[in-house]
Amino acid sequence: MALEDEESHGKPITNYKMGSDNIRPLGLDIHNPVFLVSASLIVLFVVLSLMYQEASAELFGWLRPFLTREFDWFLVIAVDIMLLFCLVLIFLPLGSVRIGGKNATPDYSYAGWIAMLFAAGIGIGLLFFGVLEPVYYTYAEGGAANPLGIDPKSPGNANIGIVGTVHHWGLGGWAIYAVVGLSLAIFCYNKGLPLTLRSAFHPILGDKIWGWPGHVIDTLAVFATLFGLTTSLGLGAKQIAAGLNDVFGIEPTNTVVVLLIVGITIIALGSVLAGMDKGVKRLSEINMVMAVALFFFVFFVTGAGVALTRYADVMTQYVIQLVPLSNPFGREDTSYFHGWTTFYWAWWIAWSPFVGMFIARISKGRTVREFVICVLIAPTLVCALWMSTFGGAAIDMIESGSGTGITGVVVDTYKPEISLFRFLDQLPLYGIIAPISLVLIIIFFVTSSDSGSLVIDTITAGGKMDAPAVQRVFWCTLEGLVAIALLLGGGLSALQGAAVSTGIPFTVVVLLMCYTLFKALQSEPR
Repeated sequence: MALEDEESHGKPITNYKMGSDNIRPLGLDIHNPVFLVSASLIVLFVVLSLMYQEASAELFGWLRPFLTREFDWFLVIAVDIMLLFCLVLIFLPLGSVRIGGKNATPDYSYAGWIAMLFAAGIGIGLLFFGVLEPVYYTYAEGGAANPLGIDPKSPGNANIGIVGTVHHWGLGGWAIYAVVGLSLAIFCYNKGLPLTLRSAFHPILGDKIWGWPGHVIDTLAVFATLFGLTTSLGLGAKQIAAGLNDVFGIEPTNTVVVLLIVGITIIALGSVLAGMDKGVKRLSEINMVMAVALFFFVFFVTGAGVALTRYADVMTQYVIQLVPLSNPFGREDTSYFHGWTTFYWAWWIAWSPFVGMFIARISKGRTVREFVICVLIAPTLVCALWMSTFGGAAIDMIESGSGTGITGVVVDTYKPEISLFRFLDQLPLYGIIAPISLVLIIIFFVTSSDSGSLVIDTITAGGKMDAPAVQRVFWCTLEGLVAIALLLGGGLSALQGAAVSTGIPFTVVVLLMCYTLFKALQSEPR
């Protein structure tokens, strides 16, 4: 039965037979084609990457720049469409539809909900890129790296590097998460379908979502999630290794990075086995407290008044430059546009099944308007404040002559994983703040890994949210192995190439979800 407004107005679709495709060997509960195809291909990828490391490095070194150059217009236009769609939902009457039905109530408080949303959606990114991006866009490669080719030395444009950073961590990226998360939530909690990507395509595929078209969608979602997630895990491992070297003098060799991934994956396994409330939720809340504490330390030490003034200017310029930054045609800032923007959009899209499904699981009881505002606008404001504070303070240090160590690792030798620690080194109490930052990065690492394991397990178990724990253990372990394989087979370029190669095809899936979500919302009471 296809979804029709006249027949399914506010009613769940209950005639699915997902469980009939599941197999249960040795007490497992897996969705046969999706689990077996995904797991087999990913294991094969790990084996080949480790066997042929030089060839892997060469392949991924070519792949990312090729894809971001050839598909730049497609990625940017796709994200523009998603953002406009989300903004429209806020103002339409459809915004009053409640996830789970008219009488549904939230499972989590605002504090717990937003903490989990941030921990899953931002992950290691703020700590890795908070200093790196604003400094790079301001000082590297001249006009090609400056957003829109605007010279930061020109009057009124001193913060253009921060504005370019906020563009990558603002409305566009969160709109991707909002589309996927809201689609999954509506089709699961309002339409009674499994919490898996194929469910969102019932309006256009009907019962075919239970066959191979649905298998293909879910398998693609597994690949996008896994490679998008391992990119972040790899960045986190590199940053932790760099921090250990800076604080404790431990050389950041490949062996150290591999041991870090193994050790933190083991910690993530413990969180996975503890479950959503005891594991993921508690770690997310600890994460938020530590991140807020680090932020306020930097905020007050570097000057609260300066930070707030800069933040106001950055947000004003961001609104003014949003349309030019969202235009893919006739760009002269080639390094910024191809090297960063198109990679970011592919990376966000690769992450979207993971973050979208995770926030769908925790968002029952929220209205569509409430969901979109909290997922879209609130994180943008917070990310902009973080980037303005950290990046702006780093730029001030460089302008005053005390930040040569920052430009040395960002511009001269390009060692992005150490940029945060070179920045913190200019502040008081480095011997205390640096180890705390290391712990914060590790917890971000763990929350990303355990959240991702829960999501991939849900997809490969046919949408079941209570599959056997051994399956979550399997996926958590495989995430660590993929991160190791990519780091040894090409380093950061391999991580980024893998994310882009899965993010681009999944862009088509997310665009179609805008249409199916709109159709589903039209059939809901409000």
